[in-house]
Parts: sequence; structure tokens; C-alpha cells
Amino acid sequence: MSHPAAATAPRRLHLNVNILHSGFVPSAWRLDHADPRAFVDVGHYVRVAQLAERGKLDAVFLADNAAIIDQIDFRPITALEPTVLLASIAAATTHIGVIGTASTSYNEPYNIARRFATLDHVSHGRAGWNVVTTADLPSARNFGRDAVPDHAERYARAAEFTEVVKALWNSWDDDAFIGDKASGRFIDVNKVRPLAHRGRFFQVQGPLNLPRTPQGHPVLVQAGGSADGRDLAARHAEAVFSASQSFEESAAYRRELNARAAAYGRPAGVKVLAGLTTIIGATEAEARRRRDDLIDQIPWRYSLTRIAGILGVSPDVLDLDRRLPDDLALPNGGNGNHTFFHATLAEARRGGHTVRELIRALGGGGGHRVIVGTPEQIADDIERWFKGEAADGFNLMPDALPDGLEAFVEGVVPILQQRGLFRTEYEGRTLREHFGLARPDHTHAQRHEAAEPA
Repeated sequence: MSHPAAATAPRRLHLNVNILHSGFVPSAWRLDHADPRAFVDVGHYVRVAQLAERGKLDAVFLADNAAIIDQIDFRPITALEPTVLLASIAAATTHIGVIGTASTSYNEPYNIARRFATLDHVSHGRAGWNVVTTADLPSARNFGRDAVPDHAERYARAAEFTEVVKALWNSWDDDAFIGDKASGRFIDVNKVRPLAHRGRFFQVQGPLNLPRTPQGHPVLVQAGGSADGRDLAARHAEAVFSASQSFEESAAYRRELNARAAAYGRPAGVKVLAGLTTIIGATEAEARRRRDDLIDQIPWRYSLTRIAGILGVSPDVLDLDRRLPDDLALPNGGNGNHTFFHATLAEARRGGHTVRELIRALGGGGGHRVIVGTPEQIADDIERWFKGEAADGFNLMPDALPDGLEAFVEGVVPILQQRGLFRTEYEGRTLREHFGLARPDHTHAQRHEAAEPA
């Protein structure tokens, strides 16, 4: 039965929080109330997730790295494996989604399919997988490689990897489980089918060794702004974590991504969740003082090295009091991180910043957009981007955790709720319901198509 009212329902804003250990700003762990060991304390992550759930946020998100790629002499790193940590968070919460990163470069499809299907079962339908490739040399060396695989090869592998994972998730029919004590029938084996996948990168027989999950399969999220990354997102992603420094840039990205998705027969498009760091104060002056206090506790050498790494240059070529060089090209001949390179360069050019000013504008040298202001100013900015269709929501990265998120939940969320932009209560229990996503169709024909070699 059709529901005309549902077709005209207003768009709803989506908000995730990226739990970057102590917070987005590298010096967050130095605040008086901060625990320097929070990056390996499950209790810290659980408390942040519970705070996000209090604010009715859609999901918590955990990034991941397969190596030490930050400067650990100064800053904590992403250390705990996401799916294990998210299982603990799921056990301590009831509604909020749990999204974790897993790389297609240094995993196998069967393991990832099983791991995230398990997380979806454990969380009763709240799991999401953030699909990424990995472009750093330390990770390559941790998996026996002397060089980072070529960009095009990484994404070709990622495309086949994602196809196989989806096919594994769909290798059981929804009604394959019987569990009838009287007849002694447990599983209808005619509704559990192998893949027999033979592709360029993978050979996977299947089927998966656990039933289809509560939400059909975990929500597929993608993060990557290159042409190959956008194509992967257009084919498979249900939501995308983006990094845009301006309204116009983000709006153009969203239009282009949804046009690509429509070309693949996906008219519903992809939810674009723009990265956003918030630094909040009761007044704008107070917010700026907080920003300056945090930035002043970061060694300039740390920030220089961090930005140089994003741009693929030596720190020695950057002068704090001069603008970036004019002849910067994609790192490693285009085999580096396209997303943060372009985002950092866009902010530098847009603001005409010196390197010192750029570091301050980026909250210490990251690639995401930073807003400094009052709860009202933050809400105004979010409303402008959302109503102007520059984004469907935001992947929040508070300056410090948990107090930066607390300021958002207590100050910004009520304003968004009063304006009718954000939920006042959860209306469903699964991550798909939070995002307004349909449960994936499940037919044998679709399973067979997904299992074809890439």
C-alpha cells in the first residue's frame, strides 16, 4: 500500500559524532578535566556515546588506522579496534547507531562481512560499515608491502570487496531460519546459498555462517573524495562522510554524487554528512578564547608536520608566516589522500591564510571545517547548509570530548529541535530507521548479480 504523506515528508537533519579519542583538536587531552588515557578507556567511549544518545543523535562513528601515523610524542591516536569497541558501546546504549571503519586494502571480505553482521545482530540492527581504502606507507609495511598499492588498484579492489561483502550478507533469505521444535527443522537449506565468487582479487565460496541481520544488512557508509571514491559511493554507499570547506563546494559535491548514484539506478541518492568541528562558547568571544587556548597548547612543529603530511611536502618548505606554495600537487603522484589534500588547500586559498593562520582556521591542522561560536551561531550555520541542500547532515567532531559534545547536546540540539529540523525522540530502533533508509530488497537474482566477478 502506498503512503502519499510519507512521500512528501520533510527532510530530517542527521547528526553523527566522530569519537576521536579526546577530541578533534590535538591538544584536547591537555585540558584540566581530560583523562590522558581516554584513548584506550572503553568507559570514555561509552560515556560519549551515552551523551550522544541523550541528544538523540543518529550514530557514533569510529575511524581507524592500521598503523601509527600521527606523532605520538604529543598526541593520542586511534588505538582500539572499532568493531570490538562498538560492541561494548552497543551493550551500553539502546538506540544510537554504531558505525565503524574497516579498510578494504588490508582485510578480507569474508571476515568483514561476518564482523559487521555480528555487530548488527549484537546491536539489534544499529550497525554501519565505513568503507575506506588505505593510502599510508606505515600500514602497507604492517601487512608485508614495501609500497602503497596504486590508487586505481586500491579502488578496484574496494569495489570487488564491497560487492562480495554485500553478497555474503544476502546469502541467507530472511526466512531461512525455521527453528521448529515439533518438526525438528532448524534451517531451510534451500534458502542459504553459496556465492562461488571468482574475481580479480578474491575467491569466496560462501555462504556466510550467520543469518541475515535485523536491518537486512548493515548500513554502508563511504569516505573518499577522489573520482574513484565518488564512484564507489555512487554504486554502494547509503551515506557518505565528506570534507568540504565551503557551502558551494559541498552543494556541488552532493549534486554530483547523487547524479552518479541516479546513473547507477539509485534514485534515492546518498546521504551526505559533512565533517564539522565545533568550538562552542556562551559568547563568540568566549568561543574564540577556547579555540585560542587549545591551539596555543599545540607545538607549532606538530601542526607543521601534520599539514605537511596532508599536503605531501617536507615541513621545511612551509613557513608559518607565509602562504602555502603555489605549485602543490597531489601527494605521491596522486597515490595519497585526495580528500584532505583538497580540503586543506581549499581553506588556504579561500581564506588567503598564512600557514599559521591556516593551522588556527583548521583547529590545529586537520582537514575538516571548523566553526567557532555560540550555540545559536552553530545552529544557524547547520540550518543554512541543510536547508540549502549542501548537506543532509553532519559528522560532528567536537573540539574536546566529552565537554565539547555536551555543549552541542545542551546548547545546539534544543535550537535545532525548536526549529523543527531535528528529532525530539527516536522514532525507530535501527540505524536505517534513523537515516530514513529502506530495508534492502533481498532476492536471489540480486544475490547472483552481486556475486559476479568484478
